[in-house]
Amino acid sequence: MPTYDFDTPPDRGRFHSMKWDRVAGTDVLPMWVADMDFAAPAEVLAALREHIDHGVLGYALPWPGLLDAIVEGLARDHGWRIDPDWIVLLPGVVTGFNLACALAGEPDDEVLTLTPVYPPMLTAPRNTKRRLVRSDLVHDGARWVCDMDDLRARTTSRTRMLMLCSPHNPLGRSFSRDELAALAAHAEAHDLLICSDEIHCGLVLDESRPHIPVASLSEAIARRTITLMAPSKTWNIAGLSSAFAVVSDAKLRASLKRTADGIVPHTNSLGLVATEAAYRHGHTWRRALLDYLRGNAERIQQTVSNIAGITTTPVEATYLAWLDCRALQFDNPVRHFAEHGVLMSDGRDFGAAGFLRLNFGCSRSMLDEALQRISAAASKPESH
Repeated sequence: MPTYDFDTPPDRGRFHSMKWDRVAGTDVLPMWVADMDFAAPAEVLAALREHIDHGVLGYALPWPGLLDAIVEGLARDHGWRIDPDWIVLLPGVVTGFNLACALAGEPDDEVLTLTPVYPPMLTAPRNTKRRLVRSDLVHDGARWVCDMDDLRARTTSRTRMLMLCSPHNPLGRSFSRDELAALAAHAEAHDLLICSDEIHCGLVLDESRPHIPVASLSEAIARRTITLMAPSKTWNIAGLSSAFAVVSDAKLRASLKRTADGIVPHTNSLGLVATEAAYRHGHTWRRALLDYLRGNAERIQQTVSNIAGITTTPVEATYLAWLDCRALQFDNPVRHFAEHGVLMSDGRDFGAAGFLRLNFGCSRSMLDEALQRISAAASKPESH
């Protein structure tokens, strides 16, 4: 297996990074927005250079090799065999679940989701004049799980869709087959469309809990499911805006395309080139990345277990740790830790005040420095 240097990532300060520009001119470490500080795989960069060297950056349509790479990648990595005709290219998964909400019944009908969750999932129903209904995940002493009784209680005759984030952002869960089967059975019982954001599917750290696409549970579940995926998180190419939906039901797929027509732009050619290269040639790099991220996740567990007032749960998937800071009783924990040198994402944006999301897709030295700062800051009073 080739060796990869994740310890010395490129300097991102020179290239207009959203993540780093926010703290420009300060000593604050940016551990917030979900992109990693690692260079994309060499094979992806080489494919992009070859395309650029050709000199023409015109419109592109999906070609058989691209679709085959996606199909083969999903079969290899997740044991899910799909038909290339099921793939609908999109410029991002956020676009995808906004389109899905537009298919969820009529205005004022309900979209049910499990919270806390990725913030754009909380606003997508409103964008399409649907009503958001939240069912809060609960901590069972070991991990965050769905409260099925609460989910059933919140499902009404106006509920039209169940919107999932799997693997879960920000909780780092990789849901088990039994958990997904229970959610799917609920959707079947109430005739709900399922929209499943599975953008972090390539980032499972706990090998005992592999990612299971909810649509792979059965043909019946697949027919009511819009699965959203992208190479962006796994291979760190989010800026190329390349994603796709997998929709096996022809009628549902046609509705999705019709809703997007004239509104959603085509994926740019560089994004498509990078997508094929990532799925076709990025597997070895991904395995090395996962090993590195596992080491980072272990460091977080060890350190946080010794910080009074902060707790967390093991990260099964993603490169995002969810820190429970409620015991510190800070009015504004984001501001407090930023003042002490670490910028994290505010749990309020995910629907959970008092929590912080820590992005550990970075070098080990940067993570160690961040953890030292967090530990020191937790023992200091909050300024007002």
